[in-house]
Amino acid sequence: MDEDHLAQNLVLSLTPGLGYKGFQQFQQLLNYMNIELGACFSQPANTLRLISRTANKQSSSISLKQQKLDAIFNYIQTYESASIDSIMRWQQDDSRNHILLSSDPAYPGLLKQIDAYPPVLYLKGDADLINAIQLAMVGSRNPTRNGYRTAFEFSSFLGSAGMVITSGMALGIDAASHKGSLSGGGKTIAVVGTGLDRIYPASHRDLAYEIADKGLLLSEFTLGTPPSKHNFPLRNQTISGLSSGTLVVEAALKSGSLITAQAAMEQGREVFAIPGSIHNPLSRGTHALIRQGAKLVERAEDIIEELAPMFHAQQNYNQQQQQHASVNKPEPCGENADTTDTLVLSVIDYAPVSIDVICTQLQLDIAEVLAAVTRLELQQLVEISPNGLISRCIA
Repeated sequence: MDEDHLAQNLVLSLTPGLGYKGFQQFQQLLNYMNIELGACFSQPANTLRLISRTANKQSSSISLKQQKLDAIFNYIQTYESASIDSIMRWQQDDSRNHILLSSDPAYPGLLKQIDAYPPVLYLKGDADLINAIQLAMVGSRNPTRNGYRTAFEFSSFLGSAGMVITSGMALGIDAASHKGSLSGGGKTIAVVGTGLDRIYPASHRDLAYEIADKGLLLSEFTLGTPPSKHNFPLRNQTISGLSSGTLVVEAALKSGSLITAQAAMEQGREVFAIPGSIHNPLSRGTHALIRQGAKLVERAEDIIEELAPMFHAQQNYNQQQQQHASVNKPEPCGENADTTDTLVLSVIDYAPVSIDVICTQLQLDIAEVLAAVTRLELQQLVEISPNGLISRCIA
């Protein structure tokens, strides 16, 4: 990635008061006007004037308040380059450190489907895990002994089955979920509410090192960001946004775990809940979720059965990609084409979806997706509407 482009995006992402939606809207304005982000740095006054004219037009479909535009250009002209340089050095100093922009093809397609996705992700560890099929596991910071054991055993089984377990590295259920997956030889992602140069809670220092070594640490917050109550609701949305489903083990009625589960429901993801004793206050949150439509699970196998189509399609696709890389030759037709068809079909539902969304979600070239859709249409598994949207055929 071009260093100037990365640095400029980092500056934009750090603009005070801009927010995730504001970042998206500003990028959309630049794309709409065919203006390079670099022009905002080299010719700030002229570029602001041009963008303001478009942003304030009543007829424009892309709008951004003048107050936010002024904030962007004020920050562009006053930011400390040393702070940006230190972030860039962090990435260069360790091969496990990565900075991922939302415009990067490797940015997770599932996360990009949520309303306000982080413009920058900071990664430490195995960056390839970010696009794996993930199950979020969340719950109480003060679980019962039985709840802790349940989380550990579920994550150990699911991790050994190849599913990536994603959680927030908090005390209690989060920690049990990470440790269980690692104990089963699986992979885990910790989405944290601080910069990656800080470990919170401090008692999880050894766990953080192990996750960075065998899995992935991820943050949407820049280096040096301390723990703050405002960070964790955003972190929770990212946990659910990365994941195909969210499992709640134990949770009180008012808790961050329920915020994560509610976010998953709003994002159209699967939500699972483990029931408990009616005498346990930490069962009230999971029981409330079940009443709202979360799927009651008693065995880890229940989750695998629910997520199997997407999970196995991704596994087959990953194996196909590894085989393709090892022989270093063009992908053949036949068996691999069938795998691509299965993968594409797994993300097409009865609600119409565009080719672009499928490509983004699966990180496939449009040519591959179009070829797969054509084959699926011939098998009468999907249908294409006159406006080009794709949906499953109703049996």
